[in-house]
Amino acid sequence: MKILTAVLITLSLLLQAVLAVSSACAVENAAEKSRPNIVLIMSDDQGWGQVGYMNHPHLKGKTPNLDAMAESGIRFNRFYAAASVCSPTRASVLTGRSPRRTGVPGLHKRLCLQEKTLPQALKKAGYATAHFGKWHLGGVQGSAMPILPDDPNGPKYYGFDEYLSATNYIEMNPLMTHNDEIVYLEGESSVLMVEAGLKFIEANREQPTFTVLWYGSPHFPYTASEQDMKGLPEGLDKKVRHLLGEIIAMDRSIGMLRARLRELDLAKNTLIWFCSDNGGREHDPHSQSGLRGYKGSLYEGGIRVPGLIEWQGKIQPKVTDFPASTMDIMPTLIDLLDLPKDLMLDVVDGESIVPLFTGNTPKRTHPIYFGNKGTAVIDGRYKCVKNGNGAGTPWQLFDLNLDPGETNDLAAQQPDRLERMKAEALAIQTSIDASEQGKDYPEGKVLQPQRSEPWFEMEAYQSLYDRFAELKPGWTPPRKKSNEKNKERQ
Repeated sequence: MKILTAVLITLSLLLQAVLAVSSACAVENAAEKSRPNIVLIMSDDQGWGQVGYMNHPHLKGKTPNLDAMAESGIRFNRFYAAASVCSPTRASVLTGRSPRRTGVPGLHKRLCLQEKTLPQALKKAGYATAHFGKWHLGGVQGSAMPILPDDPNGPKYYGFDEYLSATNYIEMNPLMTHNDEIVYLEGESSVLMVEAGLKFIEANREQPTFTVLWYGSPHFPYTASEQDMKGLPEGLDKKVRHLLGEIIAMDRSIGMLRARLRELDLAKNTLIWFCSDNGGREHDPHSQSGLRGYKGSLYEGGIRVPGLIEWQGKIQPKVTDFPASTMDIMPTLIDLLDLPKDLMLDVVDGESIVPLFTGNTPKRTHPIYFGNKGTAVIDGRYKCVKNGNGAGTPWQLFDLNLDPGETNDLAAQQPDRLERMKAEALAIQTSIDASEQGKDYPEGKVLQPQRSEPWFEMEAYQSLYDRFAELKPGWTPPRKKSNEKNKERQ
């Protein structure tokens, strides 16, 4: 009898343990399903003023979907790309870190494999993850090509379950790589990327999804359709008409995304974060809406970009002057989802801006630092900048609240503030110097050597020329002269 009683007690305890584990799993699964879908959208070379809601003279009324996001979500008057050119900003989005720390100080560098990335963190939280569009983090120079299936720095090595990506900016009818298979797609690239993203979201409705849409628009060489240029002034420069047409097409694709999310009853459980990778080009004189400088400059025109966050029913509509950065994206999402902080490296430059979601204004604990093509530090309303790396380049100081166009240098009037901000910049640079040597990684050093190689000089690409010509009608190998032009393109 005693033996039977003991057995029954043991079975009862085992049953309780099983039920407890099952209950915990059920709670965990429910928590995962309740987590929001996340869509990160990044345009390519879109200036701060190149949206309808900024009263661009040729885009007003022609970007209705970005305008709607600006109306229903958070609209940043001061959202900053982490760099004035493409690749470094993309590295900051995936890591929350200043680009130089990550192995991507400038264009065409490859993201260090020892970095802890946002898709890796979200995978551990139960998300399905995917990248669609421009990659530009693999150390491959030149115009867009499919990512080599065995490229050690392709999206799949940074936490993406699925990818449809190209090495650089994509235009109409692109050659790309979909999950290691080289494919040819016909159509406008922005629309193609959204269509692929929606298929991914629909196929993974049983779990939260993290979808990265990195457009190739409106990057040079500008190839818009007649449909998307309809209504633009005929007298505009041809380049500008195509550039603006690409923005209109991009907005149209965002409309497709938002409409389909509503149809799937997912709009209220999907956070959409939109920004550009750097400032606009000089081809459109209205691209910066009065700011100084363009892409490649550390003046506001090179780094201040459109920034919007929409999460229907969860985020209070707000226009804010709070300075935020692409480096804030990963820390914000980690905080929002209440994920362990050790999913990021110990040294992170971005900060959570979650308080903005409920109508509050956070306080930054340290300045926003920029270290590409010069040095700049933004601390609240003030900015000190050395726009260029030349020995004679002066430090300047601006009050961005009173002088967003950076026309009145305050360096002589406020030398103490300038010296204090220069000291802040130097302290951050010293920390970054250590990061570049791999001090932030467990190994204490960088394991993978840097690469920045033109695709047309790589044997792996040359061996695929026949395949590219077979897939894409009219494709021909580049000539030596066009190769030199390819090297110059960003």
